[in-house]
Amino acid sequence: MERATILSSLAASGTDTSPQRLTELTAELGLPLADLYAVAGHPVPPELLPPQRDAKVLYQFSYRVSHCDHAQLVALEEFVRSLPRIAATEPPVRPEPFPAQTGFAATLGAMIHNRGFGLRELPFMGLSRSTLHSMVESWEPSPHHEYRLCAIAGPLGWTLPDLFAVADEPYSEKFRPVMHCHHLGRVFTAAVHLTTAQLIETATEADRLSARQDEGVWQPVSDGFATECPDLI
Repeated sequence: MERATILSSLAASGTDTSPQRLTELTAELGLPLADLYAVAGHPVPPELLPPQRDAKVLYQFSYRVSHCDHAQLVALEEFVRSLPRIAATEPPVRPEPFPAQTGFAATLGAMIHNRGFGLRELPFMGLSRSTLHSMVESWEPSPHHEYRLCAIAGPLGWTLPDLFAVADEPYSEKFRPVMHCHHLGRVFTAAVHLTTAQLIETATEADRLSARQDEGVWQPVSDGFATECPDLI
């Protein structure tokens, strides 16, 4: 069965899917298990959620990682995966769910929370804060869905075909990530288990790799590196 069919079916009627089957799909599709729980409409098990972390540090972390190009993201992901996994001393925070009114909006909100982010901690991706709020509150028919999915897929670490399938939106190969491709999100996904101290360490490594100059003000990446994505060239 094609992966788009698997994902769209899971999103439409996955509530009866067993945890064992979700684990099998994780290996088969190469997608985070926590996200597949969200797609299927199941509560995410606590052991798959991030530890408690400082929100301001998360914001700085995501922003500074977004300044890395593809080669730097590869090196940074390897750096993150080399860090020791520290046993949490406190239970993970289960963030209050976004007030989602429709299925995909709830799934999207859960996927954002699976990385420990709120809307304020996401890197700039070409979407306004009000647009992000509307996306996790409802997913009513809109001509803007294509652009919004192309913008948010990358920071989640999802490819466009996969996310379009979950959102039940028609996909075309002409679509391209807006600013960030899934390689940025791969770093965020790898960093799910990091502590606040490890996030600071990783952000410092991101600055070293990207040679970002800190001028004391927030300076988002103007265009991102999606156009250079090796998977799209």
